[in-house]
Order: sequence, then structure tokens, then C-alpha cells
Amino acid sequence: MKQSLLAALTAGLCLVSAAPAQVKVDPKLPKYSAVEGVSGRFKSIGSDTMNNLMTLWAEGFRKFYPSVEAEIEGKGSATAPAALIAGTASFGPMSREMKNEEIDKFKDKFGYAPTGVKTSIDMLAIYVHKDNPIKGLSLAEVDAIFSRTRKAGGPEVKSWGDLDPDGKLGIKGTDWADKPISMYGRNSASGTYGYLKEHVLRNGDYKAEVKEQPGSSSVVQGVASDKYAIGYSGIGYKTADVRAVPLAKTEGGTFVEAEPANAYNGKYPLSRFLFIYINYKPDSDLDPLRREFIKYMFSHEGQLDVIKAGYLPVTAGIAKRSVEAVGIK
Repeated sequence: MKQSLLAALTAGLCLVSAAPAQVKVDPKLPKYSAVEGVSGRFKSIGSDTMNNLMTLWAEGFRKFYPSVEAEIEGKGSATAPAALIAGTASFGPMSREMKNEEIDKFKDKFGYAPTGVKTSIDMLAIYVHKDNPIKGLSLAEVDAIFSRTRKAGGPEVKSWGDLDPDGKLGIKGTDWADKPISMYGRNSASGTYGYLKEHVLRNGDYKAEVKEQPGSSSVVQGVASDKYAIGYSGIGYKTADVRAVPLAKTEGGTFVEAEPANAYNGKYPLSRFLFIYINYKPDSDLDPLRREFIKYMFSHEGQLDVIKAGYLPVTAGIAKRSVEAVGIK
């Protein structure tokens, strides 16, 4: 991310208490009101991480506009730029920011850059089976598990015991100690794949043994059904059968739980914004359908949908800047 979550969310407003159940929508966000002249059909192509969220937004929007039709396709963030360029998508959800080369291709066709807005906040979780006793991992150890290049300098890791030679992590002396680590991840079209590669693997290479999955939920399902597995996916896909491992930014650092408060205060090391990209020509007016859908996303109701999807809502300040970025006053 080009801008830290902590800096972006510093607005003098605490949205979260210690308990995840207490995540609340910023009371300064406006309630959504329907307007006339909204009809038609839109298609969303992009992030699988945001698939459930886009579906909730579409369902919520259709309560105000029953005649509107929506199609949601989530095959990975990498599919969003091409769909926007081709004109086959109205919205391009992405769990990462667009790369320079993707922006350049868009600009080559339209003469201006696509507009991306920050819609919500995700924590990329490192999942293990619910019975796994491991107390936590450093980012270097996560790199050592998933990467063959180990650019973060961690030890060579093949079994769970390799992570815990001195018994500090709770693995030594358990059934896990001599078991090979089974790894689950996403495919290269995924923004989550790219995010972990950049922020944890330091642009190193994944191990060939990582079982690449087509979607976020299938990663979690793989870990849930494989006792000695580990995988990475968005926090919105957490189930009772897996556990999100506390993470430390540095070796020997404090383990931080994947809890909402730790995303807002910047302590959880793998927090990220989730984006929506659209084809918006600067200083123009959006068509009513796209304009109202974006207004809905950043309304009180739309950010309640964010919480329902398992993610974290943005502040009213971020919402205001996001709608203004596409010419909505």
C-alpha cells in the first residue's frame, strides 16, 4: 500500500472496542435514500476476496431498486483491469492497488487513469487447523514456510518442528512436531497472492508445493480438512474450523491477533484496503446506476454490509474522499 492504514484512518474516531462484535459503522456516514431514474444492469469482475462483499452490496442496493440486475464474477484481482479496459465490467473490485503497467494499459486506451476508491479494510490471515497449538509466527517465518527464496532471512522450514526447535511456540513435543507442513494458497490472478508475495515474500518465489486454490473459501476449506496445513486468505472467510495465527512483524516481536482493533491501530502487520476501480473520466458525471451504487457502498447501509461480510468499515472521512474522487458531491 502506498499509504499506511494507520495514517489513513487517523480521524479522531474510535470505531472499534476490544471485542470484534463491537465493530460499528461511523455514525457520520449518511443513510442511503433512493432516487428516481436508476435502472439497468451492471457487472462486477475482479477480486475473489471481495466476492461476498460485492454480492451483499448488490443485494442491499436492489432493495432500493428492485429492477436493477447485477452480475458478480470473482476470479481474482488481475481480471479487473482487463475487464474495465474491454468495457465488460462496470466495477473492478481489487484486493490490491492496480499495478503501474495495468494503469498504463488503461491510459493507452482512454487517455486517463482508472479511478480506485478505498471501500473497506481486510486483514490477510494466516490460517491453521483449529487444533494447531502454534502461538504465533513472525513474517520471516511465514516467508520461510511459503517461499523457496526466503528473502526475509528465515530458516529452512519443511516440518512444523522446524519452526520451534526451542519449544517457545508450543509445537515441540506435540503431534505436529514431526509432520510436514501442507501449504494452501491462491493462484497468480489473485490480489491476495500478489499481496503476500510483495509484503511477506519480498517479491520472492512461492514454493512449488503450495496447493494453489481458485478462491479464498477453498483455501480455508483446505486448511480445515488438512490437520497439518497452513494457508492464507482474507479474514472475511474465517470459519470455526480454522484459526488465524497471531503475527509479529519482526523475529522476537510481539504477536498480534487478527482482531479489528489491531487493524485500525496499525499493529496487525497484514492489514490492507479493499478497492473498487471504475472507468471515470475526470470532470464528467457518472451515469445514475454507477453513481448511486457507489453512494450506496459508502452509506451507513453499505458499510453495514462490509461488517456482515467480515471486513471493517471505513471512516466517514475516507468515504467522503472516495465519492468525491468520482465526481459525486
